[in-house]
Amino acid sequence: MKDIDTDSRSIGHSTNLVGIPTGVLACSRFNEAAPELHISGVREMNRGLFKMLAEAPDLDSAAEAIHKYMAAVFGLDPEQREKPKKNEDPTVRRFRSSYLRLLKGWGYDSNAKEGAVLKGWVESRFGLIPTYHKDRIDKFSSTAWIEYVEEKMSSRFHNNSIYMQLDIMYEFCQWSLRRFVSPGIPRLTLYRGVNDFSEHPVIEKIDKTTRVVRMNNLVSFTDDRAVADCFGDTILEAQVPLSKVIFFNTLLPIHPLKGEGEYLVIGGDYLVKASYF
Repeated sequence: MKDIDTDSRSIGHSTNLVGIPTGVLACSRFNEAAPELHISGVREMNRGLFKMLAEAPDLDSAAEAIHKYMAAVFGLDPEQREKPKKNEDPTVRRFRSSYLRLLKGWGYDSNAKEGAVLKGWVESRFGLIPTYHKDRIDKFSSTAWIEYVEEKMSSRFHNNSIYMQLDIMYEFCQWSLRRFVSPGIPRLTLYRGVNDFSEHPVIEKIDKTTRVVRMNNLVSFTDDRAVADCFGDTILEAQVPLSKVIFFNTLLPIHPLKGEGEYLVIGGDYLVKASYF
């Protein structure tokens, strides 16, 4: 990675939990190199899980194992819902925060509170600050930034080690991609439909169709070009390194992002080809 220059225009923290400078992680040349990433300490703290996963013969078996592990560790089964507190309505039982609930919220609206929590997790672990949440975020004093900070810290979603849940799912996603989905293939060709570049500022124009754009710190792609066409007149084609994929549509048998071949991808600067369908 020493041959990759950091981009001084990249916006992020000076520290993260993946051991690579945020400026390097954010630049487009990182995507060409496509090195592996790991969140510090996650696999070490969950050795039993990954030992169990190593025995899985296929992705379906691994998905069943991770589902049971997450349910047991974080109390996500229905019978483990939190009981009402004193003076609360006894018929009301509160759900513990769950990574699946965040994915469901993202599926409805990536700018909702669930989206803010997911973007906040990316900011915390990878150092990348979001560039868009309901509106462009171009300075820390902006209304969009203040609203993002308020929503990402919502106590509604931080009562069950939600960042730890996401850490484990990221590492499971990385393990699954390299074990079953794309072994030996460092990048995926993914697509995103857009109507304009208001959310994806152009950093550099290479030619009429090729440019470097700055993606939000967390962004949705699809592996189906026809699906991308449903979301905008212009289709952006990008080579996404496996290490920037935090979730994909076949990772788990049951989840709310099944219908559109969706991939959740860590942002930064991407070299893309822009074209009409």
